[in-house]
Amino acid sequence: MATVKKIPTRLCIGCQEQHPKKELVRIVRSPEGEFSIDLTGKKAGRGAYICNNKECFQKAVKEHRFDRSFKCTVDKNIFDELEKQLFE
Repeated sequence: MATVKKIPTRLCIGCQEQHPKKELVRIVRSPEGEFSIDLTGKKAGRGAYICNNKECFQKAVKEHRFDRSFKCTVDKNIFDELEKQLFE
């Protein structure tokens, strides 16, 4: 009897839907307070997952979901920089 391998899922903070972890992009706030995109999923710090589309990103920004996920207020300049890195 073959065992079924469990696929880890995460919640997108934009659309609030569960997706396989590998389909999402992880954004990390490091212990020093710097924000970056974590493509490996192994960077140290508090992370939030988001779909790799602009609509989810903009919805998360508009509804302050990054602030909630990172438990701090995120500056608008950081959103602009992250959006540039993700979608250009």
